[in-house]
This record gives sequence, structure tokens and C-alpha cells, in this order.
Amino acid sequence: MPKVKFDILESTCVPLPFENIDTDQIIPARFLSAISRQGFGDNLFRDWRYTKTGEKNKEFVLNNPKYTGEVLVAGKNFGSGSSREHAVWAIFDYGFRAVVSSFFADIFKNNALNNGLLPIVIPDELLIKLQSLILNNPDTKVKIDLEKQIFTILSTGESVKFAINPYKKECLLKGLDDIDFLLGIKNLITSFENKKTFQNES
Repeated sequence: MPKVKFDILESTCVPLPFENIDTDQIIPARFLSAISRQGFGDNLFRDWRYTKTGEKNKEFVLNNPKYTGEVLVAGKNFGSGSSREHAVWAIFDYGFRAVVSSFFADIFKNNALNNGLLPIVIPDELLIKLQSLILNNPDTKVKIDLEKQIFTILSTGESVKFAINPYKKECLLKGLDDIDFLLGIKNLITSFENKKTFQNES
């Protein structure tokens, strides 16, 4: 997965106002055999994007050129179902940097944070309003300030604070995964281990 720092993002959004979207809808199980994380975006929401004959479904939002951007605005309870990490890979590989919902399945949320995708929880009423704004005006933009943990609808000025694990926040800001983070504090770990060894031998 590409390591990209996340700080402030201003973007238009892609609306997907359906509730209870599960990981099998995000990336069907038949596409999980690949060994590389790249290329999964081609099959993001595959069964919704294409008909059974392989033609693009013109009714589906990802096939509508009006809607573009790096922020996916989904309905409540996004990412439920199996724990497949591939769902996050597909969303990230397609080009999204953040997903907005009023509730995420815990495993999906953790997978997202581990792979550079920011899941943002906002209140139900604001989510519904945002979806309506985007559907009526595809040029609607939002601003995500990760450092301040503030999500803003730029056209209305409405802002909300969002929560995030402090450790995962630091990793996103610096573009690090868990291994990178541990390597970055290698000297501290070595010092701690040496000190502990010395104390045990004393």
C-alpha cells in the first residue's frame, strides 16, 4: 500500500447513501486471490458497477462522471461483514483517502487506519444533510483537517470534531505503517531492552 502522509484534504465527494454496506459488496470474494494490494480498485463495488454481462451500470454513482473526489460519503454501518482487509485496499486503490459515515464496523475501521484510509464518523443528521448536498450539487466540497480532527462542509461552514486513536493519527500524519513506526523508535526500544537486561543482571 502506498505510504502517503495525510494532513489537510479538501475535496469533492462521491455519495453512496446506502446503509449496511458490507465488505462483500465493497469487494466480492471472488476477487480476493490476488497477492498484490494493487489493482483491487478495478473491482471496487464490482457487482454494482457492472451488469452480469460486464457492461457498466450507468445508474451506479462510480460510473457517473458528475461525482468525483477523494472522499466517499456512505450510509450508516459501513464495512460490516467479513474482516477482509481487501475491502480497504480496494477503496484506497480506487483513489479515496477518506470514508465518511455515521458508523463503521470496528474491524473495517481498524483495517482502514492500518492502511492509510481515514474513516470519519459524523452525526446521522449531518451525514444525511451532506449526502443531500452532494446529490444536488456534485461540486460540494469538504475539508478534513486531521491534525485538528475537524471535518467541515465548506459550502455551509458546518464543522464537527471527529475522534481518532492518537497512535493511528500520528501514523497517518507521517505516512507510516506499524513497522515504520517501530523502526522509527528502534533506538528507544533498544535502550529500554538494554536497561531492563542490566537491571535483571544487577
